Amino acid sequence: MPNGDLGDLEGTTFTVYAYVVKESKPVGPREVMRGANLSSPSVAYRHLQKLEELGLVEKNEEGRYVIKEKAKISGYLWVGSNLVPRLIFYSLFFMGLFVTEITIITIRYFIYGITPELLFVYLTFVTAIAMALFLMEGISLRKKANIE
Repeated sequence: MPNGDLGDLEGTTFTVYAYVVKESKPVGPREVMRGANLSSPSVAYRHLQKLEELGLVEKNEEGRYVIKEKAKISGYLWVGSNLVPRLIFYSLFFMGLFVTEITIITIRYFIYGITPELLFVYLTFVTAIAMALFLMEGISLRKKANIE
């Protein structure tokens, strides 16, 4: 369990952490600077030290940093070594509903000749809006966290 408060894991520190996890090999401040688009190695070093204090990374014998453990981060899920905003999974759920609803409407109309009920069309429209909103917010969170 990490020693520090994971509430401190935000902004640039979060970006550095996501980069170190994604690399899944020992990294130094210069590599982190390049990979996380930071201004200097000292900025990268400061954030690596902060992650070390939180108990998420540790320094090896060569002075490079390795992941000690993956932290549970609010609003994100781990998929392999990638952090993915939960909202993207919600959008995938609504996408499945949307595809199912469109399939039902299409089959009923083209095979059975039944005109879709207006209420079902409204439901499909609302599902499409929910899918789009969750997807846009998830992508926005991913860009904001600078996860690539």
